[in-house]
Amino acid sequence: MEITAPIPRPAARRVAYLALTSLLVLAIVLEVVRHRTGYWQLAAFGIGPDLALLFGAGAGLARGQLHPRAVPFYNALHRFWAPAVLLALAATGVVGTAYLIGALVWCLHIGFDRTVGYGLRTRDGFQRP
Repeated sequence: MEITAPIPRPAARRVAYLALTSLLVLAIVLEVVRHRTGYWQLAAFGIGPDLALLFGAGAGLARGQLHPRAVPFYNALHRFWAPAVLLALAATGVVGTAYLIGALVWCLHIGFDRTVGYGLRTRDGFQRP
């Protein structure tokens, strides 16, 4: 019997995020086809969270560093709680179905970022370890 080393934590996390993003892609496709809507949400909620990167650009920053003024905005847009609230509002009918798709796309954006190794930022604007 061969004994193998456990998968390192960061790799296991990335695999979990890959599974999540795969499920989210499936859910998004099913919802867009089912409701024949959601096209603007694909762009707005897919790209929107990274607008904080534009706000965080500036001179005198190290490679990969986000300006500290943009860190709270970036981190807020890259946490799952905000799209989860939107998802709950859409699921209960408080907001329209289009926002259900938007919430799923927003979650997909965050999950994809985590899958490829991007996470939240430190106060100084660098990727957290």
